[in-house]
Amino acid sequence: MKNSKSSFFERLTGSTDARNKIEIDDSLDLQEEVSAITKQEDDAELAIDMYQTPTEIIVRTMVAGVKPEDLQVSIGRDIITIKGARSSHHEVSEKDFFAKELYWGSFTRTIMLPSEVDADNAEAVEKHGLLTIKLPKIEKDKTKSLKIKSM
Repeated sequence: MKNSKSSFFERLTGSTDARNKIEIDDSLDLQEEVSAITKQEDDAELAIDMYQTPTEIIVRTMVAGVKPEDLQVSIGRDIITIKGARSSHHEVSEKDFFAKELYWGSFTRTIMLPSEVDADNAEAVEKHGLLTIKLPKIEKDKTKSLKIKSM
């Protein structure tokens, strides 16, 4: 039973101690909640490096073990999404593993780009497991003069 006298902090701030007012619903299973959240997030997040040159935004990521036909790159004006899957081809019993750190399965990464890009002229190259995506920047400062036609 709690002492009815307010603490110094409660008197100073005018607050009350919420710890004694929290009701715990024992019918909720926290493990089920965590499992439900985990099942929605089946894809691993792909690690990337992103930098810019004066004319391009470059995105680099390691995709070793993934065939180019198993990769999907979607580009918008200011967003890029990389999806793929890395599958294990060896059958090893779980009891025979000493360490198991490699990721096998699907992965995805959506990145907001720092400036708009020309998706039609983007290019992607994979070499030795390193995927490099070059995204040409749209030149917003570039102006174009229009010739006015007389009719």
